[in-house]
Amino acid sequence: MKNIVAAFALSLCGILGGCTTPSNVPADHVALEERAPVTILVSIDGFHPDFLDRGLTPTLSRLAADGATAKMRPSFPTKTFPNHWTLVTGLVPDHHGITANRMEDQGRPEEPFSMATVDPYWWNEAKPVWVEAEQAGIRSAAMFWPGSAVPWGGTAVRYGPVEDGILPSDWQQFSMQVSNTQRVNAVLDWLRRPEDIRPQFITLYFDTVDSAGHDGGPESAEVDAALRDVDTHIEHLVEGLSQLGQPANLVIVSDHGMAATSSERVIALDEILADGTYRLVEAGAYATFEPVAGREAYLAAALDADHPHMECWPKEEIPARFEYGSHDRIPPFFCLPETGWTISATRSDVEWTGGNHGYDPFAPEMSALFVANGPAFREGVILEPFQNTVIAPLLRVLIGLPASERADGSLAPVAHALSVQD
Repeated sequence: MKNIVAAFALSLCGILGGCTTPSNVPADHVALEERAPVTILVSIDGFHPDFLDRGLTPTLSRLAADGATAKMRPSFPTKTFPNHWTLVTGLVPDHHGITANRMEDQGRPEEPFSMATVDPYWWNEAKPVWVEAEQAGIRSAAMFWPGSAVPWGGTAVRYGPVEDGILPSDWQQFSMQVSNTQRVNAVLDWLRRPEDIRPQFITLYFDTVDSAGHDGGPESAEVDAALRDVDTHIEHLVEGLSQLGQPANLVIVSDHGMAATSSERVIALDEILADGTYRLVEAGAYATFEPVAGREAYLAAALDADHPHMECWPKEEIPARFEYGSHDRIPPFFCLPETGWTISATRSDVEWTGGNHGYDPFAPEMSALFVANGPAFREGVILEPFQNTVIAPLLRVLIGLPASERADGSLAPVAHALSVQD
């Protein structure tokens, strides 16, 4: 028991500093525990916090019970790329510039943003935590994360690599062909390195729960199978860290939850808007529009009318609680359906069911996961719900960066979970 307590103390001192080695710890044990804790940010895309209650995730449930947990509110829109960039910048999408999974920009009129875009132009408005870590001499590594393959701050060139951008010291370009096992193994391999090239901050991304939720819906057998799989791989990560004698502060999050959808809950735009009056930029869990020249007044009036299961606004009138609508990349008109409804250009005769996200971030179905476990965290802490702008300030504390001068969130909602508080 004394050794366990001493090991915990050494791990905590490694991250918070200012401690000395207890004199009653055996020398061989001290050698094993001299590794400073690493911080590992894990995203399980599409993982609703209530998934923990299904009895399918014993490892995640144990980490939550032995650490800190909360239902986290995503930022708007509740889409993958905007929220992953919020998690690592601390800014809402309206402020960091990744305002949707698909965007248009007057500076790139013929090159719309997609989830494969790595041109720094789209990302340079907000600095992710791994860039600040690298600039501070804290080595980072990204086993996938939206934006982690972007040479941040750089300028794209027609041929050849971007020479003036900053990337994590180690990173991998996202591919669904890389299995969850390979992803975990890559993280553990990085941590087997000599200290001088071993990362201190790591991101790890799993997409399988989100994919299953889209295909089958949140209550489906596909999601249950994906939950079992991702929990097994979190277990492999924890076991691998233990075998390496590597203390770690795990911050496990999701970007959003998932709502059930079906062909019975569809809003067809061609049934309420005249053809040739608008260009549809995005559709699904919300819709955005550009009016056709000369038809601006018609489109504004048509969208302002009462529509069952849907509200629409000019971008500057989007309700303030969404913190969304000022950025140039947001199209002039925006429509948000009731959670679980789908906005589509036309209505299909095909029957279907599935899942989606992008809805109101305050809707219970959109809640995101937060689990934190490691020497920097207290045990058995259940926090009040908070917005995901908190995660970047938390990461900065864990890896030793000062508070950001530009942030939409603060450490306050999670400070109670930290082992040592000011």
